[in-house]
Amino acid sequence: MALRIRPFTVAIAGGSGSGKTSLTRALARALGEQQCAVLDHDSYYRDLSHLPFSARAATNFDHPESLENGLLADHLEELREGRAVTRPDYDFKTHTRLPSSHRIEPRPIILCEGILLLAVPELLRAFDLRVFVDTPADVRALRRVLRDIVERGRTVQSVVQQYLDSVRPMHEQFVEPARATADLVLGWQHTPEQWAATVMATMRGRMALG
Repeated sequence: MALRIRPFTVAIAGGSGSGKTSLTRALARALGEQQCAVLDHDSYYRDLSHLPFSARAATNFDHPESLENGLLADHLEELREGRAVTRPDYDFKTHTRLPSSHRIEPRPIILCEGILLLAVPELLRAFDLRVFVDTPADVRALRRVLRDIVERGRTVQSVVQQYLDSVRPMHEQFVEPARATADLVLGWQHTPEQWAATVMATMRGRMALG
């Protein structure tokens, strides 16, 4: 069923390991599933199943062109028009898109999380509120190492090499400059719940003005 009001869209960006996911989850809990839908940019990585695994692993996943930004932009517009979308599922261990997918229903608030959301013009225009989580590089790097080893089955050596080869330079080229486009910059010292309270207060102000 289509929504009677146009949903309010929120981008949650920041470097890898900055705390974006923690903030998104805190917001989703605070808002409730009937009030918000969640999309993650990572689900829109291009399917590399046509390449041998060695070529997939060598891909620069921190460059904007590694993602299907047009598809995400289309899905955001569909949700803003009150129509459900089918979000792809992605396997980070094999760097391929899975046969399964997820149906995302429109909700009054659409949360979208991703490193490069604010670095892609067609996505930047799709958001009513742009949030950037500002976390120091050393903290982000340590968090990424732990995540990739525990959740994605990576070795320490491969994580470090990827960080030096692409994560760090792409952060400097795309992610950090995009911070200037954010409406709200959050300091890393606060808890996800404190961040969520700040974002929700800003949202209420924006929606009231709208």
